[in-house]
Parts: sequence; structure tokens; C-alpha cells
Amino acid sequence: MKKILQYALWVLIVGVTTFSVMLAEDTQTSNGSSAGDFNKVGSGGGQFLKIGVGARANAMGGAYGSNSNDISSLYWNVAGIADINGIAGSFSYTSWFGGFSHNFVGGCIPLGDKYRAGFSITSFTSGNIPITTIEQSQGTGTNYSVSDFALGLSFGGNITEQFAFGATVKYVQNAFSNVSAGGVAFDVGSIYKTGFQGTNVAFSIHNLGGQQSYSGQGLNVTNTTVDGLVSNPVDQQYLTSPFNLPLIFRANISTDVMSIINGEAITPEDADHKWIASLGFETLSDSPEQFSIGTEYVWKNFVAIRGGYRFGHDSFGVSGGLGLKYISGGFDGQLDYSISPTQALGLVNRFTVSVRVP
Repeated sequence: MKKILQYALWVLIVGVTTFSVMLAEDTQTSNGSSAGDFNKVGSGGGQFLKIGVGARANAMGGAYGSNSNDISSLYWNVAGIADINGIAGSFSYTSWFGGFSHNFVGGCIPLGDKYRAGFSITSFTSGNIPITTIEQSQGTGTNYSVSDFALGLSFGGNITEQFAFGATVKYVQNAFSNVSAGGVAFDVGSIYKTGFQGTNVAFSIHNLGGQQSYSGQGLNVTNTTVDGLVSNPVDQQYLTSPFNLPLIFRANISTDVMSIINGEAITPEDADHKWIASLGFETLSDSPEQFSIGTEYVWKNFVAIRGGYRFGHDSFGVSGGLGLKYISGGFDGQLDYSISPTQALGLVNRFTVSVRVP
């Protein structure tokens, strides 16, 4: 029965993956985009959904889906929560460009021995931005703000000893200046543990859902001129075009480098030295394909050193970071930091605090 269920889930994942990739390619083709002329960049909404969560994952260049085993799995590959033991929580803060901030909070609880339930809240905010016009280029004295968020509920677990599966349903809202758009989207993910040198293979699909449209009082205007002539006030409303959320497909593979060096099947959890390496691939509906590599070395389950590189991204390339972990009895506390230089917009710093109890 387990094998039948496992095969059925793999068929489902392959089917949804194929559909998603075909949909992304169709979206690109229908808009005249190609590898050398990608005119869909920035044309969709919900762009904050493409901002990576967690200092650990981003220090590794985002090559993280197959070795994700912490709360940031709720973003990278929800199947990863299957390997979280006990009750866990995490908070991440990202200092983004132009004074924007990106925050993530998530938690996970066990449902029996095999399954887990989780929640996540992601916000992307600007603070106050002065409103300017052609006539008042220094500001009108009023402000507006951007406030996007996603609220997700997740379920995942180990279907077999080698296969984990997870899914998330989330509500996504984009809002600015008395205008907002919202809707429901879904993520699905899987991780297959090959049993060979700690090698894992993972696939995930993100932001499956329908189109959204902006609405709100900010679209209402009152005109006192018609065709250049003064008239009685006429109430009007701007029309908006519907948009898609960024559809993302990720494929990852990771391996336990230290087990290869030591000739072991897998490095023990309490080993003095642990070293993993990973490769990642992303295809997006509104951006060119991207590749990433990442690595993490952990000494005595206390200090972690990480590094990574993104290929094909127009802003990010090299990344790195550090982590400190404290273990006492059944309590785990972890502090992670990552830094991601950009080509033209300065440094992006991320901080993550995580805790876990039995």
C-alpha cells in the first residue's frame, strides 16, 4: 500500500510539475519572450514571493530545497518539515533595497510520528514614502506605503522512510495607497532520500493559483474637465489589468560530502564535522532560469560556515554566512546570518533566530 501511495504521489508531482513548466513556457512564448529577449520581467504581481526566506538558505545561494530541514522549509520546499522533530519556530528579518524590509515568522508542530503541521506569515513593507507630483517634485506633504503579505498553512510528512511530501495553502495580498489585490495560492513539494551517501533529490512548485486584480478607494477619481472643458464633477474609477503571481518550479540535489570522505553511508548527527553540498535549479514564469550552488560546513553542531553562488540572476551572485547553535537537553537555539552583495544595489543582510523544543 505504501509503495502504491508513493508511486501515486510521484505521478501527481511529475504531472503538476510538467503542467507548471509548460504553463510558464507558454506564458513566456505568448508574450514574445526568449532566452535573449525576456520581456516578462517585473510584469506580474506578488514579487515579494521570490525573495528567499532564512539566512541559512540564502547563504547557500538558495540551493536548499533538498536539504531543507528547518522552518524555512515552509518557503523553499514544504516537504522538508517532515524532518523537524518536536515543536519549532523561527523568525527571519531581511534588510531589503530602498528601505524595504522583508520579515518571516513560522512554526511547526508534530502530528504523530510521521506528519507535521505548520504556519507561516511573510510580510514585505516599505514604511512611509513621500508622494510627489510633477508640480510638487519635492513632495506634497502626504505619504503612501507598500504592505504585502502571505499567510500560509502547511501539512507534510514522511510517506515512507525515503519519501517526504508536503503542501501549503496560502492567502497572498498586495497593497499600496488604498489599493489592494488578494487571492489564494498553493505550494507542493517532495523530497526523495536515495540512501546513497546522504544524497537527496527534491522538487517543488510554488504559487499555483488564479489571477488577481487591484481594487479599492485609491482607484476612484473625480474629474472636473471633459475633453479639456470644465464640467460638473464626474466620479470615475481607473481600470486595472489582472496579473499572475510568479509561478516557480525548483529542483535540487544535495549530498553528504563528509560521508564520502569518511566512507560512511551517512554522517552521524552528533559528528564533529559535517559537510554538505547542493545544486539548485529554478524556472520562473516571469524571469529567466537560474542555477545555484551551495555548501555548508558544521563543526561540533555549534558553528556553521556557509557559501553559495547564483547563476543567471540579474542582481545576486556570491553569498555567504555564519551560524551558531546552542543545544541543551531537548532545547535547540540557533542564530544565523547571511550576506548577499548585489551588482548595483548594495548589500542584503539577513538574520534568523530559531528555536526547537521536544
